[in-house]
Amino acid sequence: MKVDVRRVRSLNDRAADLTSKETSVDYKNGGTPVVVGGPVMYWMSRDQRVSDNWALLYAQQEALVRKVPLLVVFTLFHIPERASERHYDFMLTGLAEVAAELADLNIPFFILKGKSEDVLPDFVKKYGVGEVVVDFSPLRYARSRRTAVASQLPCLLTEVDAHNIIPCWLASDKEEFAAYTFRPKVRRLLAEFLTPFPKVKKHPYSFLGTVPKIKWDEIIKSLSLDSSVSKTAFAPGAKAGKKQLTSFIKNRLDGYDNDRNDPNKDGVSGLSPYLHFGQLSAERVALEVSAAYEFNKEARDAFLEELIVRRELADNYCFYNKDYDKVAGAHAWAQKTILEHKTDPREYLYNKNDLETASTHDDLWNAMQNQMVTEGKMHGWCRMYWAKKILEWTPDVQTGIDIALYLNDKYELDGLDPNGITGVMWSICGVHDRAWNERPIFGKIRYMNYVGAKRKFDIKAYTQKYSSGNKLFE
Repeated sequence: MKVDVRRVRSLNDRAADLTSKETSVDYKNGGTPVVVGGPVMYWMSRDQRVSDNWALLYAQQEALVRKVPLLVVFTLFHIPERASERHYDFMLTGLAEVAAELADLNIPFFILKGKSEDVLPDFVKKYGVGEVVVDFSPLRYARSRRTAVASQLPCLLTEVDAHNIIPCWLASDKEEFAAYTFRPKVRRLLAEFLTPFPKVKKHPYSFLGTVPKIKWDEIIKSLSLDSSVSKTAFAPGAKAGKKQLTSFIKNRLDGYDNDRNDPNKDGVSGLSPYLHFGQLSAERVALEVSAAYEFNKEARDAFLEELIVRRELADNYCFYNKDYDKVAGAHAWAQKTILEHKTDPREYLYNKNDLETASTHDDLWNAMQNQMVTEGKMHGWCRMYWAKKILEWTPDVQTGIDIALYLNDKYELDGLDPNGITGVMWSICGVHDRAWNERPIFGKIRYMNYVGAKRKFDIKAYTQKYSSGNKLFE
């Protein structure tokens, strides 16, 4: 089974004859060498797994065509919002599992420390790599690094969307207004792309160079991580992700449509960290849930709407909107109402430290913040209320966005993700939403309040569990 070429796109113009047995050819525009005879390299980034990974499968497919070794490389560089024990422990533990799986498949795994644009081009030249394959991300920092790397490579750099079921650039060729405009496009293409995965084969062409032994404990120690953002109860890695998926389908899927909006119930999937780090494929999740016919259809449909339509809509937003984390990235109606209410007085004003330490007058909000800081997660409904209150309690909308994303990315295990960004922008700027009744501060942005939360679930039970009496940062 071949990888659907519609999942693949070139990020540079180093075209070459993939069947050539030459070690290099001259690039026609300027004579830059285009290496085609060396190994194929998969630059693993967003999709940190071996199984169910279209980017890795495509890289192996290309290596088999060329009859060359296949290498996998991961570049390790601090992102300030993620320089914590919580995120790096989860990621590196998962990558150690990846390295072990790849070793059994005769595919060496390398970790390079430093910015991708600083370390990858030298690695490619050192080993005469003939093609680099990278997985897809719509986020600004990732795209800028891919562009910087592509401009320095003497070989082809191709990108494979292994994160979305339908490749982002194919699902839609523009930013979608809302789920109702995106959903029909997804439905038209879903059957073509929701297909079984082939397995990665034991690679027949061995790499003859030296593969440095990765000392995982030393890597962790060398990173000077923020230990105040500590590990969570989530077990990291692809095996743990698959176990969580099995548990969800068996124990919680059948009640998902009724239980998912109650923060006091164990009604959600718990899959978001594994999906975020790419330790679990969303397509695999969709295949397993779709085949769980013994559970009620309403629950399966509700979950698949979130997993496919809403999650891939978030990638669409970040991919096509360069201002995805700015007021300028909101719909025109939202920008207008935000401007009109720019000077509305706030009854309460809190700074970043007040919010980070859960020091507000709202016991429910404080409990939500406490849960996020201590557990690395927050229920989806809570995250909406949490973000809307930040809008209400900060001096202007952009400040609210910035603080919400700072807290989300620092403490949520699935932070720095299109889903989290889009969720904040939905809550604060009405992205993918419509105009509602006008009110102070919010204008026509959808409003949420404490009274509405009381109607939704048992607030007392929730706040007692995550009491602000258990003060943080003391």
